[in-house]
Amino acid sequence: MQQVIIKYKNLKTLMLLKDLAKYFDFVISIPQKKTTKTINGVTIIPGDNSIDTSELTKIFTEKNIDTKKLRQEAWQRRK
Repeated sequence: MQQVIIKYKNLKTLMLLKDLAKYFDFVISIPQKKTTKTINGVTIIPGDNSIDTSELTKIFTEKNIDTKKLRQEAWQRRK
């Protein structure tokens, strides 16, 4: 089946195309958005706002964790 992509600005244009589809026997389909991203082969999953992270606040509060030091020690790639 051959495909044509039509970009439009006005909603009336879409309504007209739907009406024409009935008479000329073509299908209008809305493209599905890609929900997952990949960076260097790693799938990125969007975060969930419904998760309660208040228990983690108790763990990390007043621990004097320095982000710069954490990056230098823990997040280094091994060669």
